[in-house]
Amino acid sequence: MTSHSSALSLTSEETRDLATPAAYVDAVREGYRQRGEGAPAEPRTTLFNDDPTGMLTGYLAILPDTGAMGGYTYAAGFGQRDAHFALPIFDADSGEPLAVIDGAAMNPLKTGAAGAVGVDALARRGISDLAVIGSGSQARGQLLATATVRDFDRVEVYSPTSKHREAFAAEMNERLDATVAAVASSAAAIEGADVVITATDASEPVFDGDLLDPGAHVTAMGSYHPEKRELDTTTIERAVYVPDLEARIQQDAGAFIAAREAGVVDDDHVHAELGDVVAGSAVGRSSPDDITVFDSGGTAIETVAAGKLLYDRAREAGLGTEIEFTPASAAFQDL
Repeated sequence: MTSHSSALSLTSEETRDLATPAAYVDAVREGYRQRGEGAPAEPRTTLFNDDPTGMLTGYLAILPDTGAMGGYTYAAGFGQRDAHFALPIFDADSGEPLAVIDGAAMNPLKTGAAGAVGVDALARRGISDLAVIGSGSQARGQLLATATVRDFDRVEVYSPTSKHREAFAAEMNERLDATVAAVASSAAAIEGADVVITATDASEPVFDGDLLDPGAHVTAMGSYHPEKRELDTTTIERAVYVPDLEARIQQDAGAFIAAREAGVVDDDHVHAELGDVVAGSAVGRSSPDDITVFDSGGTAIETVAAGKLLYDRAREAGLGTEIEFTPASAAFQDL
């Protein structure tokens, strides 16, 4: 039995340029394929603190074919009013630690990749118009990733602060082939949209579900608290509803919980998990007129998949700092 294990410590700066959005999407799609074939994953556990206000969150997954397991732990709020993300990755065969990653830089990209996998699995082919509600780093990650799975001609972006949405549109016009335009309302953004992405921290719905065109797809990534929802009850009621993990509808899928409390849906309204669709055990849309929703509240599926991708590339590039872990069998002998 070995006396120690070596793991790689990676900073955000070391991981920042290791993978393209497309590479994140490929890794995360493979992670969801494994989930659809039975890979273990659990929703987040969140502990809330009142003084100072903050939350401590964690979630876990095992991806056997990726060869990795682990999960995010992050603290948000508290005295610094900021967030810090830690990602331990273990070998899924031996159980030995592979890496401890500062997960801040990867966060919008891995979350965006999950959203893009949802678009790829559920949205129609041959579409051209994308709406983005939100203009922060998460919206940026969602758009960059989604642009790798569909060829959009036009993107309309809305967020409440005009200078923010205009700056976002200007930046994305430089980075994408599509024409990106800032618009003055969420209604203007989703008018005629084939895909709608919500990437906000809103507590109340950010658009009117009656305005969605038949055949539209919605990816919502900001509803991970039972009292927060980006989508209204109409959107949930109209949609083929696909969450990242079905267990979230009892815990933190705020939009679904609100629709259930309003009596417009029940638990049977869940069509399938995203992994089921990716693995082919469930059909995504059965009609070009279906409205589909991917409720992406955040899981360790995308986190572990992305973390293993970064670990492998860091090893190849000679990045990171080796740190030592002593197995319990050796450490306990010294007690």
